[in-house]
Amino acid sequence: MSISFAPLHPLFAAEVAGVDLREPLSAPAIAAIHDGMNRHGILVFHDQAMDPLQQREMTRQLGVLEVGFGKVVATHRAAGGPPLRTGYAEVADISNLDAEGAPLERASRKVISNLANQLWHSDSSFQKPSARYSLLLAVQLPSWGGDTEFCDTRAAYDALDPALKAELEGLEAEHYALHSRILLGDDNYSEAARSMFPPVIWPIVRTHPGSRRKLLFIGAHARSVLGMTVPEGRVLLMDLLEHATQPRFVHRHTWKPGDLIIWDNRCILHRGRRWDMDEPRELRRTTTADVD
Repeated sequence: MSISFAPLHPLFAAEVAGVDLREPLSAPAIAAIHDGMNRHGILVFHDQAMDPLQQREMTRQLGVLEVGFGKVVATHRAAGGPPLRTGYAEVADISNLDAEGAPLERASRKVISNLANQLWHSDSSFQKPSARYSLLLAVQLPSWGGDTEFCDTRAAYDALDPALKAELEGLEAEHYALHSRILLGDDNYSEAARSMFPPVIWPIVRTHPGSRRKLLFIGAHARSVLGMTVPEGRVLLMDLLEHATQPRFVHRHTWKPGDLIIWDNRCILHRGRRWDMDEPRELRRTTTADVD
């Protein structure tokens, strides 16, 4: 059976059939996935339940594994913190669970930090190289809520007023890892943690390498615009984010166990939605770095 793509939204996102990601991927299958990512930005695969090692090794076939915030967790573990639930720094534990698999208290540091995932963002835009693909696998789900929303910032850029497009050309934004968390009042970080990911600068308008379409590179990690006062820059960034996340640019996914979604962080923003945090919700994420 050959790989097929069924569009899920008029502008982006597709459901994929004809491939089992738990098996070694052939070169044509890998090429088809990359081509599908360039066209659709998001690919949804069903019935792909796998363990953390399988997910890590599968991700290696699509690019160079990125650790990102996993190195913060790994540093914490080396300092005497609890072991990684997934067993691998490259496989992020996106859950509200403790080492025994029970829901953590809502006031726990892990739960509070993960609330930033409910803000529109691009994974690892706060570092260079940033992330290319994120691969999120649903393991355990709550009885309600916990959907994930995605928006295509290529389509959002296309719909901008020409005058605003001209204004944005050449503008750059500073992205900082902890900005989204500090916005939510989670600011109790040591100087070592604050300096682990120094701020990086990215153009607000970039060109997607695969599709050659222009896009808005924004989100909750962007905290200022170079050459503007902080308030003026933040208003501009908020306006752009409000534009990019209009319903016409958004696809919402309701998870089932075994669903695996791959998205391209260079042109896709995403956010999780609320759920009852007294119930378990467990997803695992692997990420590839934006390198060739």
